[in-house]
Parts: sequence; C-alpha cells; structure tokens
Amino acid sequence: MAESHTPADDIVYDLVSIQYHALKGSQVCAKYAADAKGNDDVEAFIEQVRREDADRAVRAHQLLGRLTAARAGIG
Repeated sequence: MAESHTPADDIVYDLVSIQYHALKGSQVCAKYAADAKGNDDVEAFIEQVRREDADRAVRAHQLLGRLTAARAGIG
C-alpha cells in the first residue's frame, strides 16, 4: 500500500530546498568575493548576498525544527 502524500510533506521539502540553496549560495559567495577583490561596491554587494543567504538558511532551519517537532508531538 502506498503512503499517502500530505501538504506537510510539500512544506518540509520546500523548506529543505530553500535551506539547501541558501547554504550553497552562501558557499559560492566566497569565490565571487575573491573574484571581486579591488571593487569595493561589488565586494559589499556579494557580502550582503552571502549574509542574506546565511540568514535565509538559518530561518529555514528554525522553521523545519518547529514543523518537525510539532509533527512529532514535541513542544
């Protein structure tokens, strides 16, 4: 018998995807920052993007924790 698919499954997948892509984006910003050396405006922009990606990953992690805890009956 196949497992039923719930909207909560989509939410978990969506949050994991957002977290993954935010972490990958933050990671590649190190290379981009190295490429931008000497161009202060571009370096500052890349650092801003890296911080936003890192913050996005943390927020997704928090939401995943809350969602999975609620599904497990914790909290």
